[in-house]
Amino acid sequence: MKAIIRYLALALLALGAAAVQGQQYPSKGVRIVAPFAPGGGTDFIARLIAKKFTDAMGQPFLVDNKPGAGGNLGAEIGVKSPPDGYTLLLISGSYTVNPAFYKLPFDSAADISAVVQLSQGPFLVAVNPGTPANTLKEFVDLAKKQPEKYSYATAGAGSITHLATEYFLDVAKIKVLHVPYKGTGPALSGAMAGDVQLIFGSVSTALTQAKSGRLRSLAVTTAKRIPGAPDVPTVSEAGFPGFEVVLWHGLIGPKGIPRAIVDKLNKDANTVLQDKEVATLLAQDGVSPAGGTPEQFLATIKSDIERWGKVVKQANIKLE
Repeated sequence: MKAIIRYLALALLALGAAAVQGQQYPSKGVRIVAPFAPGGGTDFIARLIAKKFTDAMGQPFLVDNKPGAGGNLGAEIGVKSPPDGYTLLLISGSYTVNPAFYKLPFDSAADISAVVQLSQGPFLVAVNPGTPANTLKEFVDLAKKQPEKYSYATAGAGSITHLATEYFLDVAKIKVLHVPYKGTGPALSGAMAGDVQLIFGSVSTALTQAKSGRLRSLAVTTAKRIPGAPDVPTVSEAGFPGFEVVLWHGLIGPKGIPRAIVDKLNKDANTVLQDKEVATLLAQDGVSPAGGTPEQFLATIKSDIERWGKVVKQANIKLE
């Protein structure tokens, strides 16, 4: 009986200490590691959330860009930092692609503390206007009649645009040649020039070109249509039920961050994401606020790791 009482007392003390820890956090500056170079979507969202957290919590949240190795360099720094809540990692969907290609020095799901999903958005499926297809189904029919006549652009072999396109090709049961470019900009230029016919592009860049007539929009990859292009159907609506690929960014940290700190970060992030200014700024990058619980975000990470791993095996994708 005494042992049980002692155990309960220690448990209550631990809970109390955790609660105090959460209330006192942060007591100094917090680093947000962005595993890509300044100027891209990951950097933009990292700086946006850093500013909002600084305003909300009264301590500086500073972005530390650590590009290299397809995001793995920065990811390792973030995941292997002390689990005290003072080093966080801003990740995108590419974080869930890398385990399929690299032998990582950490487990991308088991060695983290998920905090919150920050953003969500689709790919815009588009073709060069010279392609004789006004709908996604028409393009699929063309590709079925003339296998490997058509080609698609990506930001590079092993990129999330590569895997998302291959995922669709498998669902549609068609063969389209892959043309990897060195980045999203050159890939978009290749599609507009007609060097390739198909592209899964980010809304922030591809939709502008589609509205100017340099590309033709066929579908968006989310489950619902987007406000910026209400007349563009989803891939599911376009004849491929259940297909969905979401581009996202989120915040994680190393495994073992005290739950009280995770909860505080999650709560403040969800509050920030309800701000109309944040929604407006995210819309400029072609995405919308996400939010939700740490558990929901961890489930998304695990699900995407599993899906992209299957796509890589199915399509026999290898990095040169």
